[in-house]
Amino acid sequence: MTTLLAAGAGGRSAPAPFLVVRGHIFHVAGNAGVTSAAEALVSLPDGALVIDDAGTIAWVGDHTDLPAAYADVPVRRADFVLPGFVDAHLHYPQTNALDAYGGGQLLDWLERCIFPAEATLADPDTAERVADEFVRRRVSAGTTAAMVFGSAFPEAQDALFRAHQEAGLRLVSGRGVQTVGPPAAAPLLTGEDEAVRLVADEIDRWHLADTGDPRTARLQVAVVPRFSLSVTPRTLTALGELYAGVRDRGVYFHSHLSENDRPGDGEVTAVRETYQVTDYLDTYDGRFLPGSTVGGETFLGRRSVFAHAVHCSDRELARLAETGSSIAHCPTSQQFLGSGTMPWLRTVAAGITVAAGTDIGGGDEWLIPRVLNDAYKVHLSEPGADSVALHPAELLFTGTLAGAQALDLDSRIGNFDVGKDADVVLVEVSGWEPLARSLEFVNCIGDEPLAADQTLFALLMGVRESAIGAVFVAGHEIESRPVRWRRNRGVHGRPG
Repeated sequence: MTTLLAAGAGGRSAPAPFLVVRGHIFHVAGNAGVTSAAEALVSLPDGALVIDDAGTIAWVGDHTDLPAAYADVPVRRADFVLPGFVDAHLHYPQTNALDAYGGGQLLDWLERCIFPAEATLADPDTAERVADEFVRRRVSAGTTAAMVFGSAFPEAQDALFRAHQEAGLRLVSGRGVQTVGPPAAAPLLTGEDEAVRLVADEIDRWHLADTGDPRTARLQVAVVPRFSLSVTPRTLTALGELYAGVRDRGVYFHSHLSENDRPGDGEVTAVRETYQVTDYLDTYDGRFLPGSTVGGETFLGRRSVFAHAVHCSDRELARLAETGSSIAHCPTSQQFLGSGTMPWLRTVAAGITVAAGTDIGGGDEWLIPRVLNDAYKVHLSEPGADSVALHPAELLFTGTLAGAQALDLDSRIGNFDVGKDADVVLVEVSGWEPLARSLEFVNCIGDEPLAADQTLFALLMGVRESAIGAVFVAGHEIESRPVRWRRNRGVHGRPG
């Protein structure tokens, strides 16, 4: 990026405008939550977004009000301008395992399809190829930040972090920890001491590895046990001690919670019976000994994101809210695996941040708006008083600012507030003709009070990857081509 500087306050140099992006801008402004998203929705049919040379947002508003100082700045036009999508839960080692038929629900599918697929990443060449594809698919879907469930194999995780560093995307990830499991999971298992050592090593090598500064880093690490059935009380004790020692470095925690409870042999029932606890969440809250007795440190907190939370008790929801933990809502995969529907109204009423997750590969859609499409449908179909028609602003919030809040990055990304990093998705409706036709119809309706809501709804429901025209992270346009690795890498795969 060319360096352009202008005089700032007090004679100091300040970033100069680098680019004006012009189009119909939508974002949920300020520090909104899901219940205030509609009031915080900003719609600028002929909007302008000024990105300065530091990659931050310098100004946003109607193009007719664009300050004269920006008149000669290059302009990039688009039909629609949205904040970068945030995917709060997806699986890197399942990149090519979408639509896998396991003949059953979660536990059957894991054994028959997913464990064998994840085992292929033990081969470094395969892992590098999959990491390359993972990055390409993320860019194609406009996903600028993501919480990624990682591979069990350290070399594969190195490939993942290298790929994201090369591309310039935001990544939070950690190796998937499994110390116990069925025979199909054997290639993914490690000893308990080794598991903790590998997690600690990944944190030391990759957390904040790109800049060393939590205010600017795009590479961050999480502690990620697959789920409670993949570890033991001893593993949880050791990982809890490790996590307690790295919380102040901004390390995350990520795992699955209450995804599936098929009568008789579902995940939730299995966790309760295996650990002899009251609630599934107890196993992550340090209460993993029989009777929900405290046995170690809690993993809950503001940088802790739990995927699914379909079958949580009121007690569990209250505890998640109390600790500032977040939920990655994955309706697409919940339908695919027959897991049920996360109760939207009850979960939101508890005060928990709910962000969208594709859950690749239980989910088979990479594009966050496709997940929002499913969310709208499943929650409208909840029975009786639980049914809710989510407002378009609530959907946009869930796929952008809520994800930033869940990742504790909302001071930097999630909307177009001035001073934030310019994580931007440009949409060109000509890339997907059905979307163009839908928007034409909306324009014909002419319902002025609902015009913005109807346009945003049609956009989110109808957009596809082919309409994603460009993706920016911190003002840098991200290429969607596959990354090809240079071989002159330094220690641990980072530039030497």
